Amino acid sequence: MDMKVMATVFGIVFLAELGDKTQLATLLFASKSPGNLVAVFIGASAALVVASAMGVVAGGVISQYVSPKHLSYVAGVGFLVIGAWTIWQGANSG
Repeated sequence: MDMKVMATVFGIVFLAELGDKTQLATLLFASKSPGNLVAVFIGASAALVVASAMGVVAGGVISQYVSPKHLSYVAGVGFLVIGAWTIWQGANSG
């Protein structure tokens, strides 16, 4: 196992997940179910594991047909489009 790859993925995913809607939804569930915090943690953790597994499988399949370099470009453009759309929505919501 490549520890450098694992540490890089951990860091990137950890930072990406901080404060996102998934974490906020988990916070909401925890606040509504203070007696079931373990159940909230297990449910949220299992959901993240399954979603990550789907990403790994999809990435493995797609990489057989598309080079990782091109995937990086597509992902970068996708993030830029989402960012621009978010800014546009914020500017037009007032």
